[in-house]
Amino acid sequence: MPASKRRTPVSQPGMADPHQLFDDTSSAQSRGYGAQRAPGGLGYPAPSASPQAAFLADPVSNMAMAYGSSLAAQGKELVDKNIDRFVPVTKLKYYFAVDTMYVGKKLGLLFFPYLHQDWEVQYQQDTPVAPRFDINAPDLYIPAMAFITYVLVAGLALGTQDRFSPDLLGLQASSALAWLTLEVLAILLSLYLVTVNTDLTTIDLVAFLGYKYVGMIGGVLMGLLFGKIGYYLVLGWCCVSIFVFMIRTLRLKILAEAAAEGVPVRGARNQLRMYLTMAVAAAQPLLMYWLTFHLVR
Repeated sequence: MPASKRRTPVSQPGMADPHQLFDDTSSAQSRGYGAQRAPGGLGYPAPSASPQAAFLADPVSNMAMAYGSSLAAQGKELVDKNIDRFVPVTKLKYYFAVDTMYVGKKLGLLFFPYLHQDWEVQYQQDTPVAPRFDINAPDLYIPAMAFITYVLVAGLALGTQDRFSPDLLGLQASSALAWLTLEVLAILLSLYLVTVNTDLTTIDLVAFLGYKYVGMIGGVLMGLLFGKIGYYLVLGWCCVSIFVFMIRTLRLKILAEAAAEGVPVRGARNQLRMYLTMAVAAAQPLLMYWLTFHLVR
């Protein structure tokens, strides 16, 4: 009997091998992958346009953005005008236009005003020059830094005496600010009552009255280092120095206007102006002692 011939199945296109457990889809995927490749990418689909780009491409959106920018600019201008009305920012910049050389010379002038001769403030086209160019010009940098340093030194003094507390330190700072405010208001009222036409502004008064904090810092530090004797010696020197400084500075601001108006030197109004100048200068040593004597024991 002739051997039976085994019929081998012929795989037809599109039909899977009956002996194969899983279908081979690699060729189909490769064909599909090649067909779906984007022309501009590395096999990835081309990204679609972002919503932001579509928003910016809209003419109505551009008009809205331009209108919003104009409103913001108008609002900024309005805020700047109102701020400058209540807080003279441009004037404050003048009082902080200082440098290291000016600060050093000014501190020397506050401690040794006896050697200084020319106390006139320099002007350029009816405008006072910046403090860094004129040692006689008032500034707010030294008073502001001196006030902050005074509060810190007061806290140090209270800490060495085991009396430090945030409430007591806040009371020390607020009392110093309250006395400064009362000084400014009292001087402004006195100038109004005496009818003094002067270019002395409120900021000038704050600057001149704030210079006393420099001597207060020196007195308290010497008191911490050398006790009561060092405190009284240094504070006494600083009190005399600030008295001389205030007399020679304010007399040019108050009495010079009287001389320009033709008021006699021994006239009644001029005598009142001299008394006012003396009173302001004499109040500085008293406040220096009042705000520091309890810090040294």
